[in-house]
Formats: sequence, structure tokens, C-alpha cells
Amino acid sequence: MKIRKRLYEIIFEADTRAGKLFDIILLVLIIISIILVMLESVKDINNRFAGELKLAEWIITVFFTLEYLLRIYVVNKPVKYIRSFFGIIDLLSILPSFLDLLITGAGGLMVIRAIRLLRIFRILKLSRFVNASSILIQSLKESRQKIAVFLTAVITIVIILGTIMYLVEGEENGFTSIPQSIYWAVVTLTTVGYGDIAPHTVIGKFLASVIMILGYGMIAVPTGIVTVAFSRKEKHQLSTQVCPNCLTEGHDKDAVFCKYCGQKLNP
Repeated sequence: MKIRKRLYEIIFEADTRAGKLFDIILLVLIIISIILVMLESVKDINNRFAGELKLAEWIITVFFTLEYLLRIYVVNKPVKYIRSFFGIIDLLSILPSFLDLLITGAGGLMVIRAIRLLRIFRILKLSRFVNASSILIQSLKESRQKIAVFLTAVITIVIILGTIMYLVEGEENGFTSIPQSIYWAVVTLTTVGYGDIAPHTVIGKFLASVIMILGYGMIAVPTGIVTVAFSRKEKHQLSTQVCPNCLTEGHDKDAVFCKYCGQKLNP
């Protein structure tokens, strides 16, 4: 049990020197793996160093496989870890190498390991970055209802304006259907402006100007909603502790028990 607990602290947390070193090694291997995938896509490099690239990738794959098995071993609820976000990502990071033996071209899926770079916040152990990332997630969750109402209003406006533009401009000006006109309204409202479709009539240009001005105001709304929720939580200090029971992060530095499931945290 002591060995298992020690492995848990090293693999899942960055409060110890060994845990930080493990995460740094893991991060370096992830970056190397992504670079290898990129180099393999370059024909000249792949033709000259195909064997070396393949060998290096398999060495990294073996390490990730052992890491994945150790994570399953040290957690109290292996099934919960396997079904978690990072559990799925860890599995997907090793599957492509084995699938490549059966399916040609599956190795390109290894780029998904880039998602695991999110663990860099635990490696650097900069409390303000760990705190900010957790606060941002919580702020988005708390603001989801307001954002949903805002997005509903935006979708309604886009549908109405797109339909009006279809009636005003017509097929001869590129607005061949209502979905095509809605696409134009989305592009215009978000101030992207690809230019593949443009109004030609005076009324159409006037409506386009209104949508452009409206777009600048709408962009600021969700930002303000999240910022308010973010500022309310910014004062709390969080640690890199991971609950051994539910595998959730975002605990206060002085927390003894998990605020999500009540499990006692590692000291």
C-alpha cells in the first residue's frame, strides 16, 4: 500500500520532487512523439530515417503503455479513471501504434497526444496558472445557462437576418438559399468576412452594416459573463492535489478532504 500510495503521488500529483520530474519527463516524451509524427510526414526525412523514427516511436509507446497501466493500478477506482477525459486520452495515445500494425496510416492519430500537454500546469507548479485554469473551468460551468440564453438569441437573430437577406438579395446575388444566407449572416456577425458572398443592393448593404456593428457588441457579451464569474473565484488558491477517489482537481491548498466526494486527500 505504501508503494502504491507513493506511485500515486508521483504519477498524479506535482507537489513532490519526484512527481514534478515524472511530469517533466512525460511532457518531453509527448513533445518528442509529436515531432516524430511530423517528421514522418516529410517524405525526404522519412525515406532516410524511417527505421530510426519507428524505433524511437515504439520506445515512447512502450513508456506510455507502462504509464497507462500504472495509472490504472494506483487509483482506487480504475474504471472511473479509464472513462475519464485524461484516461481516454492516455488510451488513445498508445492505441495508434498498435493499430498501425494492422491498419496502414493509423499512426497519424498520435497527434492527439498534444492534448496531454494540458498537464503542463501541474509540471510548472505555478499556483496562479493552476488556479486560473481551474477557476476558468468553474466559471464557464457557472455561466453556462447565461451563455446558452445568449447563444439562443444569437442563433435566432442569425436565422431572421439570413432569411431577410435571402428575400432582399435573391439567387442572382449569390444568396441561393436560406441556409446559404444564414451562413453569410454568421460570417458577417462574427466579423470574419470571407468575401465569398456579398450583398449588392442598397438595402442588403444597409443590413450588412447593421449586422457588422451588431457583431462587435455581441462578441463582448460572453466575455463579460465569464469575466464576472472568473473575478468572483480568483481570490481562492488551489493546489495540484488530485482526489484518489473521484480523480478531480481544483482543491484549496488547505483542503484535507475532497469537496466533490468527501474522500480524504493525500497529505
